Amino acid sequence: MYPEAYIQYLVQFHGYRDFFECHEILEEHWKEKETRNRDKYWVGLIQVAVGLYHHRRENWRGARKTFQNARSIIQENKTSLQQLGLDTSQFIQLIDERISDLLLHKVYTDMNLPITDTALIEQCRQECEANQVTWLADSDLDDPYIVHRHILRDRTSVTKERLHQKLLREQKKLSRS
Repeated sequence: MYPEAYIQYLVQFHGYRDFFECHEILEEHWKEKETRNRDKYWVGLIQVAVGLYHHRRENWRGARKTFQNARSIIQENKTSLQQLGLDTSQFIQLIDERISDLLLHKVYTDMNLPITDTALIEQCRQECEANQVTWLADSDLDDPYIVHRHILRDRTSVTKERLHQKLLREQKKLSRS
């Protein structure tokens, strides 16, 4: 009933609390469609995860801006998000509370998405159990890989691809000369 990427997003969100991975999973899913046909509500969910990632790292401004953008997208896409088993009114309230906390520089606390579909919750719980992860676990704030993943991840393939694209652009310029 739900896309597998969404299930994996929820498992990462509520089990591993790996918000960077949440972003990666849904961005890949979102990009499967052509640009003009992409569903914006996925971006709202991505931005909630990114906002939490920033908040956990005490990037107050980045987190606040990201949550403000997420709120706008979620407000505009309530029906689609309700079809994903989310209580959008409660979701917007949670985001508003988070934005207020960020303005006051309150310490990070975990957020649970307001899932209304009990079968979806059970499916995610079973997925967590199969992976020996606790559903609704607290974030491990002592795990640098979870907290600072964007800095600590292996970027070899990204660096190689950027260099390759740069060389292609340079070759293109030379061929035009």
